[in-house]
Amino acid sequence: MTTSSPASPQLMANAIRVLAMDAVQQANSGHPGMPMGMADIAVALWSRHLRHNPANPHWSDRDRFVLSNGHGSMLLYSLLHLTGYDLPIEELKNFRQLHSKTPGHPEYGITPGVETTTGPLGQGLGNAVGMALAEALLAGEFNRADAKIVDHHTYVFLGDGCLMEGISHEACSLAGTLGLNKLIGFYDDNGISIDGDVVHWFHDDTPKRFEAYGWNVIPGVNGHDVAAVDAAIAQAKRSNKPTLICCKTVIGKGAPTKEGGHDVHGAALGAEEVARARATLGWKWEPFVVPQEVYDAWDAKASGAKFEAAWDEAFAQYRAKYPQEAADFERRVAGKLPADWAQKAQAIVAGANQRAETVATRKASQQTLDGLAAVLPELLGGSADLTGSNLTNWKASKAVRAAGNGVGLQWGNYVNYGVREFGMSAALNGLALHGGYRPFGGTFLTFSDYSRNALRVAALMKSPSIFVFTHDSIGLGEDGPTHQSIEQLASLRLIPNMTLWRPADTVETAVAWTQAIEHHGPSCLVFSRQNLAFSERTDAQIANVAKGGYVLRDWNDEIPARKIILIATGSEVELALKAVEPLAREGIGARVVSMPSTNAFDRQDAEYRERVLPAGVRRVAIEAGVTDYWRKYVGLEGGVVGIDTFGESAPASVLFKHFGFTIEHIVAASKAALGQA
Repeated sequence: MTTSSPASPQLMANAIRVLAMDAVQQANSGHPGMPMGMADIAVALWSRHLRHNPANPHWSDRDRFVLSNGHGSMLLYSLLHLTGYDLPIEELKNFRQLHSKTPGHPEYGITPGVETTTGPLGQGLGNAVGMALAEALLAGEFNRADAKIVDHHTYVFLGDGCLMEGISHEACSLAGTLGLNKLIGFYDDNGISIDGDVVHWFHDDTPKRFEAYGWNVIPGVNGHDVAAVDAAIAQAKRSNKPTLICCKTVIGKGAPTKEGGHDVHGAALGAEEVARARATLGWKWEPFVVPQEVYDAWDAKASGAKFEAAWDEAFAQYRAKYPQEAADFERRVAGKLPADWAQKAQAIVAGANQRAETVATRKASQQTLDGLAAVLPELLGGSADLTGSNLTNWKASKAVRAAGNGVGLQWGNYVNYGVREFGMSAALNGLALHGGYRPFGGTFLTFSDYSRNALRVAALMKSPSIFVFTHDSIGLGEDGPTHQSIEQLASLRLIPNMTLWRPADTVETAVAWTQAIEHHGPSCLVFSRQNLAFSERTDAQIANVAKGGYVLRDWNDEIPARKIILIATGSEVELALKAVEPLAREGIGARVVSMPSTNAFDRQDAEYRERVLPAGVRRVAIEAGVTDYWRKYVGLEGGVVGIDTFGESAPASVLFKHFGFTIEHIVAASKAALGQA
């Protein structure tokens, strides 16, 4: 009986190159250059260092791998296929085709083994920072001197484009400050981007830049020398800092006439070049055919099973010594809420109702956080340098800090992200996807624009990230139009899978928080700077807050001949309530519908929505933001009291009057909607 010789590292790398070429060629779309250029780096990492189990992509102590330069998705798909994940060769043949598990860029939840959705350059790097932060915090919280149950690395591939994007500065500066030594990045330094040689527009000294961040930098590694990359990884693992391994590579390595140039970056090589590349690489097999010795060399199922089995044994010993901690760890990494969550959440809402305070909803949020933190040890807060304004901390919160001895972190549950809105939001996504924490981060609503693409990607992934935005309107006053949110509420509501809450008082704030915690997707919680009046509610009304829109004040028992529905959110709910009596004097009966979340309201069944907003009754929407969004609720015949210009610098009370947020204007708008002059 004869056995084939083990495949060489070169043959293993060439399998990636050829699969990438073939898939892109068949799709006539994609990016073959990066997979061909980084194939040898992948061999060093995935076959010699990465701890993972293809049979269980969700094993909690697996190493995380993030492809920040996600356009090179065929690199990752090839690796997942070759190492034994549930990604058969048929899926690689269907690269970039409808409903395949191999979309153009890696998507979380579509492909087993894909840890996060990447493609918008630099965001994967930000996600990786969040994942590394989660690992460090969980280790600090659960590991014991005699038992380690959290001990894994986060690896990230990145390219010139990731480093040119500003988010790379935000995320990597934070990682260096916190000393996230389990984070290891591989810089694909090939000198090429879409437009050509990057030297004409990207001349940074990247090693010095990362040294300035406090990273360990390993420069000048030959990215096509598997042994050299292997040694660099081993060196990186010994560092007490995050590490950037700078790998010199040739984009499109193996394509005889196109390697090293920008033409190989984002287009199929063409049948002739693919054939010549096969000859250059010595690859004698047909498209999508991989010899068994290559599969055997890549196969990680047996090693993965051993890795997880060893961890299972260690965790069993941990459970025996620390049963409560083990149970809490298992619950949290599974993303489950405490068994008594429903009762505790109800108590938090009841407490907000009992306080009956007139406070800013940002303050009501902070009060709610005190209750949530006592129930949810996984709560992990933070702010982009606006803690005192966002009020995102709570009485028992503890700041995360780099350890005094320069190794690891001092555990905490509150992250000072610095002025890094985009980096914070991407890190939140990484934290949420890693598991073990329910993260949130705060900034001003107008600065949601800085983090918008991370919010969009969170929605695409249905990641349970929570984004807290305060100073929600012209109500912040004298800071003026640069800080006053006008279009942000509407634009955030329009993101598919995003749920936005803009509560009107303490009760709606508490409900918004509990709903965000329960929601299987991202949420935006939007709070006021100024005090908002408390509204009394029945138990039935409190129960209906979670439905996103409900009747806060109804018509009198005697149904008036002329009726109007006033729909309001946040600070404008109080104004709508105050307009009821003046409208009654005009012979108009007004129903006030508070709609803290249009997204949640739209998810209710038709019967409930009809009860709240019955057909045939004219409506007026009231919100300190752009008006067009509200036409879906009031129609062309209804009225909208809003703002379609930018704000002004003046005290809040002056601005609300200036922009028509007055009882008189609401009455006039209601009469106009009813056809009265």
